[in-house]
Amino acid sequence: MGIFGKKNTLGPPLSPNEVRSRLLGLNRETSPYLIVDGQGDGVDLIAEWKIVDAKWYEIFAKANLTKIFRIYMKLDSEKHELRAQDREYTIAWRAGIPSLSLAVSSFKGQMTSVEFGTAYAFTETLAPGQVYNYRFNTNEIKKPIQDLLVICGWNYKGVAFGKL
Repeated sequence: MGIFGKKNTLGPPLSPNEVRSRLLGLNRETSPYLIVDGQGDGVDLIAEWKIVDAKWYEIFAKANLTKIFRIYMKLDSEKHELRAQDREYTIAWRAGIPSLSLAVSSFKGQMTSVEFGTAYAFTETLAPGQVYNYRFNTNEIKKPIQDLLVICGWNYKGVAFGKL
């Protein structure tokens, strides 16, 4: 079954290695998220906001984000599904540098959150202008993963409780 309860009909499922490779291929310099190897955390992959990337953390800091989430993912080759669990982290900003810790609530499961804002300042011409505009929606990370899995003949299974 696909992400909307429909059977995937795009051909035979790809191998776990090919799915992994394609998921890592979603990484782009211009995207606010990153998919990384998760073996050190006991999973196959982790998707997260680029909160510690110098190019991005200033934007996250200006957004005053206090919580972010990561998606911990495991590939199940028998069922051709990616099992995913969201984990929420709190952010403490020290001198503009982020420091992450697992949220006190220790949230694990599936979540959707949206953070957005705009800042205005004076530009070089002294006219007020929009300096940055941002919107951080958890679906910005999840949807590309889910769409890619359909193409690969795999399913996305959100896990709220239990083992990945």
